[in-house]
Amino acid sequence: MKIEKIELYVIGPEEVHYTWSHDIPPIFQSNTILKVYTDSNIVGEAGVWNAANFSYDKYTAESLKHLLPMLINKDPLDREKLLYDLRPRVFPQPPGALAVIDNVLWDIEGKFIKKPIYKILGEKRNKIKSYASTVMYETVDDYMKIIDKKMKEGFEAVKFHTWCIPDKDIELAKEARKNFPKISFMLDVENNYDFESSLKVARELEKLEFTWFEAPMIDYELENYKKLNEKVGIKIIPSGNWIMDLKIFEHIIKNKIWKASRTDMAMMGGISMAKEAINISEKAGIDCEIMSWGYTLPSIANLHLMLSTNNCTYYEQPLPYDNFEFGMHDVLRTNSDGYMYAPKKNGLGVEINWNVMKSKTIYSFQCDSNKKIKDIS
Repeated sequence: MKIEKIELYVIGPEEVHYTWSHDIPPIFQSNTILKVYTDSNIVGEAGVWNAANFSYDKYTAESLKHLLPMLINKDPLDREKLLYDLRPRVFPQPPGALAVIDNVLWDIEGKFIKKPIYKILGEKRNKIKSYASTVMYETVDDYMKIIDKKMKEGFEAVKFHTWCIPDKDIELAKEARKNFPKISFMLDVENNYDFESSLKVARELEKLEFTWFEAPMIDYELENYKKLNEKVGIKIIPSGNWIMDLKIFEHIIKNKIWKASRTDMAMMGGISMAKEAINISEKAGIDCEIMSWGYTLPSIANLHLMLSTNNCTYYEQPLPYDNFEFGMHDVLRTNSDGYMYAPKKNGLGVEINWNVMKSKTIYSFQCDSNKKIKDIS
């Protein structure tokens, strides 16, 4: 099998832009999609999610201009060799650019051998519990309404993206626990606290029996994370957005900095490296809580990883749903029993409605059989 042509589309479909902290401007979330054509009539499709302020970012797409020509006329089933050839050398590569290539090669392999990716990785289960992952809302009452709505839909867990102001976040946590004593809660504060604030909030969350406390500080504050974990019993986990090198990730795990790790395929450079990160965490005896915020294509890649392990406890269902389902025939929705179920189709297991998807294209190009980049807008 040979790769004949590749198309790239950056999609910016949002009507409303949300945020995850009082000091982060509204987020523009782009969906960068690769469509890879082969001489065997198998078409691979995969995507990565990017977030930026003020406008949609095209940096992943621009980086791919320098990588995609290396795939033309190559066998997509020779994934390890291709990834080795694409590895960063003199200059680093954005992990999302490598990730979308890795994922599209997995999609092609799954379609070729007629299996979903999680079965190729090593199936451990066919469903996983979901938590509803909020944006930042204006008031505590807004959060209470969302929790109530999600409970009625079958969710048994909710993660808050909040103002990232310690006293306000504690107020929300207390009110949530008072009104919903049986729900599992998590708090994500987007790396916005210092150590003392992190310790203060962690102690309150522990009293309130929160499931975990996420991203209190920048992920690189390793000594402070270790010290915080020694002082509290609640599971403290990083954001997962900072550590993008598998060797550094492994070093941190071996030094017992976190009580659980957090990453995803985009941060690690694809399904292949993310699976290695899961294995490293499992060997160390800790959970690896995979992120799945974003559009359907990147989210389902992370779902396949979750289904190939037992040391990830939840699927992250981002809110609001329709923001992330744009342009898809198949979408990811948590079932009424609170679980996200495995895809049944081969490869990544979802189909794109290209007529709709292309309607919100903000940038696109093609790499043809002669390895030339051409605008297709």
